[in-house]
Amino acid sequence: MSAPRRTAPAANLARTVVFAAFIAVLGIVPGFYLGGAAVPIVLQNTGPLLAGSILGARRGGASVLLFVVLVAIGLPLLSGGRGGIAPFVGPSGGFVLGWVLSAVVAGLVVERARKPGLPVLLLAGAAGVAADYLIGIPYWGVMIGDLGAAAVQSLVFVPGDVVKLVAVSLVAAAVHRAVPSALPVRRAPAEG
Repeated sequence: MSAPRRTAPAANLARTVVFAAFIAVLGIVPGFYLGGAAVPIVLQNTGPLLAGSILGARRGGASVLLFVVLVAIGLPLLSGGRGGIAPFVGPSGGFVLGWVLSAVVAGLVVERARKPGLPVLLLAGAAGVAADYLIGIPYWGVMIGDLGAAAVQSLVFVPGDVVKLVAVSLVAAAVHRAVPSALPVRRAPAEG
């Protein structure tokens, strides 16, 4: 039995940077506000799900963290050309910060599976979206002073997020079939 092939550190770094750039490119598609909500509906939140589903928790999370840091230092990479600290102190700031957890959670689900097929990827996407809501909704609630209202207003995102997580899962499944080595090598547990 041959040893699992390890990915070179430069290749890992390249994938991390490419996914951060991909998330930035998704920001070209402008967000829109539905029903007077203070948080826009964006395509950009598919990037963290895809990063976690393809790269795994560590590299996927690192790519999203890189993106968030670039936004925080002022690059206008968020949907609508937003950048700097302002997007983080508004109602949508928690959702943007939640993207890091979203990628990590989706990546952990995929990494734990023996074979990341479509059912696992759908579960990973759902868990990633839930992780984003876990940070985004309370943050939004604090910003507007009403957690209940933020939770109710967040329901408008659910149908679109379901469509997005299905699309991400289909893309990730295709990538895993085409490039089975995309996920990091799982290490066997040490024997006692």
